[in-house]
Amino acid sequence: MLTWSALFVLSSFLLAEKVTRFADAWSELGSSITGKMVDVFSNIMSVRLFASKYQEKLSLLATHSEAVKAEQRLQWLYTWIFAFYGFSFLIMQILNLHFLVKGREQELITTGDFAFVMTVNIAIANFLWMIAKDFSQFSKSWGRITQALRTITVIPEIQDQPDAVDLVIKRGEIIFNQVHFYYKNAEPIFEDKSIIIKSGQKVGLVGYSGSGKSTFVNLILRLYDVKSGKISIDGQDIRNVSQDSLHKSIGMIPQDPSLFHRTLMENIRYGKADASDDEVVEAAKRAHAHEFISKLPQGYESLVGERGVKLSGGQRQRIAIARAILKDAPILILDEATSQLDSVTESDIQKSLWELMQGKTTIVIAHRLSTLLHMDRILVFDQGKIIEDGTHQALLDKSGMYKTLWDAQVGGFLPDKREMEIV
Repeated sequence: MLTWSALFVLSSFLLAEKVTRFADAWSELGSSITGKMVDVFSNIMSVRLFASKYQEKLSLLATHSEAVKAEQRLQWLYTWIFAFYGFSFLIMQILNLHFLVKGREQELITTGDFAFVMTVNIAIANFLWMIAKDFSQFSKSWGRITQALRTITVIPEIQDQPDAVDLVIKRGEIIFNQVHFYYKNAEPIFEDKSIIIKSGQKVGLVGYSGSGKSTFVNLILRLYDVKSGKISIDGQDIRNVSQDSLHKSIGMIPQDPSLFHRTLMENIRYGKADASDDEVVEAAKRAHAHEFISKLPQGYESLVGERGVKLSGGQRQRIAIARAILKDAPILILDEATSQLDSVTESDIQKSLWELMQGKTTIVIAHRLSTLLHMDRILVFDQGKIIEDGTHQALLDKSGMYKTLWDAQVGGFLPDKREMEIV
């Protein structure tokens, strides 16, 4: 028994380092998977708008594959250890019984000796049971990862048609043809809406909060499907084209952009995966982000924190603008793209945005009406309806809602928001 105990202790020391190394590797990869999933979920809008689902899927699968291999190595190691301990215990039991029988036959041991040996055997059995328990806990950990992977593979409501083709944009004309839309268990937002946004036209969207502006844009992005009617781009029903090709054709600058917990270089390059470093820097300069990036200790290699928490709202908006500049899509959507910028910076960036808009079909959502002065056309939304349509001056001459909003802002105050239940 002493010999067996010595061998057991020696083997434990020899295996401890390897077990620790394998377990640490598996645990680290498991944490990496969780971190990546949280990162993707936190930035799901960016993933969809930049058509990067496949790219993120590959990244997650690569980490998952490494975790599986690490888990298999650790599992095999535990299996061999368990088998070694079990086999050793079996040999020890056989030898103990043999010597107990011989000792009893020769009256060399007493009943107390027999009880002592059996007690030791029980202690060793408990030890092996603890190993089995640890192995079971390991299996539970693997089960949690499997459950998490099942969560991220939930089938989305909006799916490509089996025969979906890539969207081909030649002009960028957007047509709403008798569109009906409503959210689940809610009143209709758009009823029989028909409108044409011509190729290269710059269109501003105005209205009280909840008047339907964001829904209008979300339908173009096909974040929701219309209930009836159709939305087409250059004559192609967006339900019949792949979502990736649709999103690759649209550049979006949201009001509250979310960033990945990655470097500034990686976040800007998200607009164009194969962009060179020089192209990224040029886009940052045009978005007036290069100046603050250059002042950071690590420059473009600085990590921005989860959802970009290390940056101010204005800095995040400039990164989002740099992304859109780099993407250079034929259709551009700006949702309060400069709302978090100071007046001086906004004036400079407006010039860059105006250059970016040239030759593109552009839709601009704005509460600051001064940003829409040079739009080709302004649509005024009210309770899901377009109640006014025209240029800035033409709408002022009508003395309708647009003039009311304009006069309120020029006067230095905003009118009370209407209580609506429209998004």
